[in-house]
Amino acid sequence: MSIGEERQSDDNRFCRLVIPSTIGDKQTMIAKLTGRLDETGEDWAIVDVAGVGYLVHCSARTLSALGETGEACTVHTDLQVSENDMRLLGFAQSGERDWFRLLTGVQGVGSKVALAILSALSTAELRDACAGGDAASVARANGVGPKLAGRIVNELKDKAGAFPGGGVAGAAGIAGGAPRLGLASADAVSALENLGFKPAVAAQAVARAQSELGEDAAEGDLIRVALKKAAG
Repeated sequence: MSIGEERQSDDNRFCRLVIPSTIGDKQTMIAKLTGRLDETGEDWAIVDVAGVGYLVHCSARTLSALGETGEACTVHTDLQVSENDMRLLGFAQSGERDWFRLLTGVQGVGSKVALAILSALSTAELRDACAGGDAASVARANGVGPKLAGRIVNELKDKAGAFPGGGVAGAAGIAGGAPRLGLASADAVSALENLGFKPAVAAQAVARAQSELGEDAAEGDLIRVALKKAAG
C-alpha cells in the first residue's frame, strides 16, 4: 500500500456520509455527516467528508460541541430547500434537530430564529419553557420579541412533553423517567388529541407506549398502543 493509499484509508475511518434516512415520517436526503471539522464561523461550520466540504449552519451550542478544528466530528443535519436557496442545518444531537423542526413549524419562525433560540436555550430549557408557558425565557434569544415568544410557547406547550427530555406530563407515572421521544411520538400525541384526549393524557400515554415499544417505534404502532393506555 502506498503512502497516499494509507492516508486515504485512515481518513475513511472518520469520513462517512449517510443518505437517505427516515426521521419519524419525514425523509431527509442528508441525515448525518461524519468527518473532520475543517473550519468554523459565527454560525456555521465546514465538515470535510472524504474531501468534500459541507457547509452546515449551526447554533452556538452545536458549534461549541463539535470540538477543535481538524478533529473528527459528527453532525445530525436537516436539508432545507426553497426557490432561491438550499442549505444544511447541523446539530450536535438529534434531539436538537427535532426541536428545530418543531420551532420552524411555528408561523414567523425561520431557520435563523430557530437557531438563535437553540443558541440561547438548551433543549431541556426550551422544553420546560414551552411546557410552563414561560415566554420570557424564549424571548432571551436574539431576534425573538415578546409577541413571537408568546406564540411559540402557546403553540408548543401541549407538544413539549413528547419531545427530547420529556415533559412533566410525559414523564408522569413512568419509572426512571420518560425515554427520549421524537417526531413520530409528537405526531402520535397530536393524533390522540384529535381523537378527543386531553394533551396531558395524550402525552403520558404516548410516553408509556414509547417506553414499551422502544425509540424506533413507528407512529402507527405508537398510536395503537397509546390508545389502549389512554382509554384504560
